[in-house]
Amino acid sequence: MILDSLVPRRVSELLVDLVKVEPVIALHGPRSVGKSTVLGRFAADAEGTVLDLDDVEVREAVVGNLASVVAGPAPVCVDEYQRVPDILDALKARLNREGSLPGTAVITGSTRQDALPATAQALTGRLHSLTIWPLSQGEIARVRENLLQALRTDPDGVVSQVPSSKTTRQDYLERVCAGGLPLALRRSGPARARWFDDFVRASVERDALELSRIRERQAMTDLLGLVAAQTGQLLNTSAAADKLGVSRATTENHLRLLEDLFLVVRLPAWGKTLRSRVSVKPKAHVVDSGLAARLLRLTPDKLAGLDPASLSDFGHLLETFVIGEIRKQTSWLDEPVTLGHWRTSDGAEVDLVIEYDDGAVLAFEVKASERAPGADFRGLTQLRDALGPRFAGGIILTTGTRSYTYSDRLHVMPIDRLWTPVTSEAGH
Repeated sequence: MILDSLVPRRVSELLVDLVKVEPVIALHGPRSVGKSTVLGRFAADAEGTVLDLDDVEVREAVVGNLASVVAGPAPVCVDEYQRVPDILDALKARLNREGSLPGTAVITGSTRQDALPATAQALTGRLHSLTIWPLSQGEIARVRENLLQALRTDPDGVVSQVPSSKTTRQDYLERVCAGGLPLALRRSGPARARWFDDFVRASVERDALELSRIRERQAMTDLLGLVAAQTGQLLNTSAAADKLGVSRATTENHLRLLEDLFLVVRLPAWGKTLRSRVSVKPKAHVVDSGLAARLLRLTPDKLAGLDPASLSDFGHLLETFVIGEIRKQTSWLDEPVTLGHWRTSDGAEVDLVIEYDDGAVLAFEVKASERAPGADFRGLTQLRDALGPRFAGGIILTTGTRSYTYSDRLHVMPIDRLWTPVTSEAGH
């Protein structure tokens, strides 16, 4: 799977709509995810220019002329604003003078805004943050994913509509190990592996040091590898600290830093008030399954075996891949949602729970097998029974070919339904 051209991003559509109502839009996401490309295209359409603060000469010029720089025609477009966080104070001053006019500025950053120094909080209340995740499988294929919207309105109709899948296990192995980072997808084989290695090195040695003057650089690199080895599993920071030989506080700080850099995403426990003895521990996912596979030195060939180790590794990576695909799609929804995982003390679990503002819930289980026997529905069944009418549907996503309804509001679908457009008849 090689990417040979620029890919239109769904987030670009959101950006166009948001600048009509929000004073400042901040595009956040991992390095090399495509933020600069999205901003560049937006600026070109708006007949503006981009201030690239990664460029040393531009950065030096901006530092000495902050007020003048942000006084230009709106929208002011700034790439990698965290290089000069004081530019946010200058934008705040402009908004104070002119009023919080929509579309004043669009900025990008490779760190979460709340991870930056105090000056970065200058625009609290007037800045809308939009996360750019790695490319989705639909974006790569140039199709418009709409499964979540269709499931929201009529899960039964969606399941009855979709045809048999032609995606093979080998196809899934290739997709999981490729991931969705654009520059990685432009390479293959050893070149892609080298790119991932350079990506990790730059993220830890440059970006992390800029955010926090850490001294345990190797411990942070090791922690990223440890999270990759446990991707999709419950996160135990105490056990991680013991393995790394550092304090629990240091491990927690480094983990937060990896989150701030969008290298790791924590999926919180959900439904703690739903019933007693529900786990409160989050799950940790590496932000991109291709990155996780490289950190573990796993390739499609290594994962193709049917031995227990290969099956386990593929299962965890596949869960991270699928959760990532669904997370990308939820970021494009018109309505806000809450994401989490559900796990009880007696072992019932659901990999991903999506709760909408009206209380409706969609739930997903990911299986690296072609079939979904009845025992696989244990967690979804318990969640359905606990939620009653709030439970809109539960789906087990498999590497198989068939879609069918197992029982009331419980369904099985091939994983590739996530990036197979649903026709307008479904959901109505």
